[in-house]
Amino acid sequence: MRRAISEADKAKAKAEVPIGCVIVQDGRIIARAHNLRESSQDPAGHAELLAIRKAARKLGSWRLLNTTLYVTLEPCVMCMGAIILARIPKAVFGCYDPKGGAAGSLFDLSSDFRLNHQVELVPKILEKECAAMLSNFFAELRKRNKNKSTV
Repeated sequence: MRRAISEADKAKAKAEVPIGCVIVQDGRIIARAHNLRESSQDPAGHAELLAIRKAARKLGSWRLLNTTLYVTLEPCVMCMGAIILARIPKAVFGCYDPKGGAAGSLFDLSSDFRLNHQVELVPKILEKECAAMLSNFFAELRKRNKNKSTV
């Protein structure tokens, strides 16, 4: 998770929402990414999707069997769908996302037996650190926006 947090720091340095993701297989990181929605103007520029694409290219397969995905924030519906479709067996995340989470907050797609794959979830890993990173980012953003409107 510390490596995912490092990726989130890279996103923050680019004025992106600080979310980072790494995918591990056999104890090695095979892909890493951070949010790039703003800089790419791509609504699908989420850390998880970018890392999944990199891992698939590295392994030469869309089936990311025997991997674990680590992400600093609970995956959204889009990302949880991609995790399921990529057959990733385990997702570890830092903090819950009460406004958009699809791994227990708003929805729990991970264990829906109507789908053809289920995902083992490990939540709340370095939760306080991940949550603080996001809270601080949005507090700074609100402060900057408030200062702009008063000038």
